[in-house]
Amino acid sequence: MRELEYPFDSEYLLKKKRSIKKALLSEGEPFTDKKIAVFGGSTTHDVIAMLELFLLNQGIRPQFYESEYGRFWQDAMFPEQELLEFRPDLIYIHTSSRNIRRFPEPGDSPEQTRRLLEQEFDYFRQMWQSVEKKFGCPVIQNNFELPGFRLMGNKDASDPGGRGYFITSLNQMFYGYAQSHDNFYVQDILYLSASYGLERWSDPFYWHMYKYALCVPAIPELAFNLSNMIKSLFGKNKKALALDLDNTLWGGVVGDDGPEGLQMGPETSMGQAYGEFQSYLKDLRKLGILLNVNSKNDMENALAGLNHPDCLLKPEDFIVIQANWENKDRNIQEIARVLNILPESIVFVDDNPAEREIVRSQVPDVAVPEMGQVEHYIKMIDRSGFFEVTAFSGDDRKRNEMYRDNAKRASLEAGFADYGEYLMSLEMKAVIKGFEPVLYDRITQLTNKSNQFNLTTMRCTQAEIARMAEDNGFIDLYGRLGDKFGDNGVVSVVIGEHQEDTLHIRLWLMSCRVLKRGMEQAMMDVLARRCRKRKISRILGYYYPTAKNSMVKNFYQEMGFEKLREDDQGNTVWQLSSLEQYQNKNLYIEVAE
Repeated sequence: MRELEYPFDSEYLLKKKRSIKKALLSEGEPFTDKKIAVFGGSTTHDVIAMLELFLLNQGIRPQFYESEYGRFWQDAMFPEQELLEFRPDLIYIHTSSRNIRRFPEPGDSPEQTRRLLEQEFDYFRQMWQSVEKKFGCPVIQNNFELPGFRLMGNKDASDPGGRGYFITSLNQMFYGYAQSHDNFYVQDILYLSASYGLERWSDPFYWHMYKYALCVPAIPELAFNLSNMIKSLFGKNKKALALDLDNTLWGGVVGDDGPEGLQMGPETSMGQAYGEFQSYLKDLRKLGILLNVNSKNDMENALAGLNHPDCLLKPEDFIVIQANWENKDRNIQEIARVLNILPESIVFVDDNPAEREIVRSQVPDVAVPEMGQVEHYIKMIDRSGFFEVTAFSGDDRKRNEMYRDNAKRASLEAGFADYGEYLMSLEMKAVIKGFEPVLYDRITQLTNKSNQFNLTTMRCTQAEIARMAEDNGFIDLYGRLGDKFGDNGVVSVVIGEHQEDTLHIRLWLMSCRVLKRGMEQAMMDVLARRCRKRKISRILGYYYPTAKNSMVKNFYQEMGFEKLREDDQGNTVWQLSSLEQYQNKNLYIEVAE
């Protein structure tokens, strides 16, 4: 919904929140259902109302548990039965500097301040550890905004007795905890309040009148930022950019002005702005964001612009370059096809409002930010939160390399008449093993991101992955695939629950970038061997249809299962019995277990 895209009208959202919610729920789009507990050190009602709108717009339908005013610590330490039965998928702890129990005083020594910091940090640490033990779900805790006054003026920031010094130091202790604890995340309201304007953000009127820790007009900003963290945790991030060239990556039209007439680089103010934007995009690439070109241009001219000495982005920085005279919505669909991702994973960036509107109307799942002047391009993409980072793995760093290797594989495939010969030529090697702690983060990412090859779309937290890995009642497998072109990383996950003589497959997913290479057969072979080792006589597989996973509707049939039943919604149950007679299906991959 356009009203909920950045930049939004906060006053309008607060005023129309009920009608907007009704419209979102009536659109008929499929949702991922999540339970979210909100523990507040201040009033949180409107925070929850705004958060619900943004999450619905991002495909997540939340159910909330809201603690009573000011009882954030008590709910975490001594949860009521209602909260325990609620079993949240995520807990958000909303506090502010007003919830700091004691500040140092002017003249306090560094040692006195250090002891006070440890006491205050321990208060929060006990709460986080209690939540982890009782609920085992992700926790988002905000840091603290700076105080609304400075008793010692500028010295307040550097003196051990200053409130500014104390808050900054306490925030650093929060960051240290986040770095050493998985499933714990810090929402940066220190930045949000500074960006919004601390004086407006912390307007004391709203505290004294309504017990809101921030001004009501800023609540949508807080909620939108929080929703980006949550959708990232639950696998709703974007993966790729489709970028226009003329007057988007550089100033000017390469076909008219020639490469020498383009504005980029340090010579002009506009050139500097375009250069800064290119540098930002290059940094996004380092995060694993896939860069692609979608430009109405001759390929020769597009490459001439990208090869300009002052152009920071070179042709090799892009996975797909669509420089032609096709409609841009068709080019986006082609980019999605080549990358083997859904169009909804793409952000289209173009300076031309007409082109943006065409893409919005023809490919509505694609994100299309409103691009203004070039000097605001970075802010527009950055504040929209398309690529919010809550986890960053080695596979993320290598994602561009992996997709580029995929393009090489596709080129090689075109030269083979026999597909089996092509697969043999890849010289594929796989590692298929039980879950390992070092990979919990990546496995969790996969469970929350994979949609097309995902039979049950079960979403898992890292704590749940760890619990199942340590429980002998489960068989868990991850699959890592490499070939002569490179390493694809962890690409497949299977989780089965062992009950009596049967293994129930609760989750089977695979990254779409390795489809039709035999990895599913290799995983099936290893799963069958693990079952035989445990004296399991049959496997039950489940398929739950969604709007995105129709490609695996007949997966179990292809693996040799027989269908037991199907309900009115298309949910199916499949059985593989006589495991002792199971014949290996993998023909092309060398597997290490």
